[in-house]
Amino acid sequence: MEEVRVVKLLNNDDPIIYSSTTRPYRIRSLTSQRPQAELRLPLQGRDIQSSQDVFIDVKENSLTIKVHSSGSIVTLMETDLYDKIKPSETIWYIDEDQLVVNLKKHDSDLKWPDVKETWASLTTGVLQLLKGTSVYTVGESTEVNEIVAKELAVGLGYTPLNTSELLERYVKQSIDSWMIAEGADSVAEAEATILESLSSHVRAAVGTLGEPFGAAGRADKWQHLHSGFAIWLSQCDTTDEASAKEEARRHIQDGNLAYSNADMVVKLGGWDPDHARTVAQTCLSALKQLILSDRTLTGKKSLYIRLGCRGDWPNIKPPGWDPSTGADVTIRTHVFMHDWDREVEKVCVENLIESLTGLATRILSMENMVVGCSQ
Repeated sequence: MEEVRVVKLLNNDDPIIYSSTTRPYRIRSLTSQRPQAELRLPLQGRDIQSSQDVFIDVKENSLTIKVHSSGSIVTLMETDLYDKIKPSETIWYIDEDQLVVNLKKHDSDLKWPDVKETWASLTTGVLQLLKGTSVYTVGESTEVNEIVAKELAVGLGYTPLNTSELLERYVKQSIDSWMIAEGADSVAEAEATILESLSSHVRAAVGTLGEPFGAAGRADKWQHLHSGFAIWLSQCDTTDEASAKEEARRHIQDGNLAYSNADMVVKLGGWDPDHARTVAQTCLSALKQLILSDRTLTGKKSLYIRLGCRGDWPNIKPPGWDPSTGADVTIRTHVFMHDWDREVEKVCVENLIESLTGLATRILSMENMVVGCSQ
């Protein structure tokens, strides 16, 4: 499989490319819950005469450590760091048989599960950042969406769900036969109903349908996908990061692809199911950077759900806003709902924007189906 390239999209800013490739290394001990991250690497068996035999290249997001040993240059570490640091404040020294590197965190309050981005560190760290927010994988390929969503669910401890399985269980026929009988639009409409039901759930990793019948491929079906973080898994023919970046920028500017509504896009230079975890790890890396760039995002997602997923993402309107007319309504009621972590039930006052009778019946039916599939 070719290298995975990640393009993060946020507030229509220029896409930013993240590389997912790193090299393995050994860590003896790491202190990460302080403003500094202290890294200790063993030097036993290496002919290091003095500190002049150590070469450290520190950048905001990466660290390279090389040593001059036995007449040659050996790379001890070359890695992307878990988060940004302040390169000018890096301190390092040799303590007996260890090389000690003290990295000053850019975000002193962020806990680092590890000094570098690994599957283990990202699943631990991103789980805390998500605060229960669900994740949706969208894109042209149903297979890619479903396999990557399953990997994300395993890593995060989320409930794995595929809309194709939910739909086929409900209609008791395959998606392909359904499309032949009733058309792609009918399948997309049904998946949109599934997504409406899932939008009220937390801690789910959902793989959605791809082309030609996926709801995510239609701009008017994104209302409930905005309840979670949507990751567009897009295969591209470009062979370099600059071209991938330009392609992503063009999609944003044109706005012709419904997938450009996603919170981020992961560009794939190829696809191999055996390397799905590599893609999932890259998704987690992009998610981490996205949430850290705006700590209010998870709270906004929660508010968006509480107000009924009215389609006003990311500029959420006040309670009482009517998406059909753009006007406030006067009917008020007391609505019982759980808090975001589903731990405390509380009563709140909200403006009703639509009749809930028919919607409640449909959601109850779909939720019963979801529970049955997840058991």
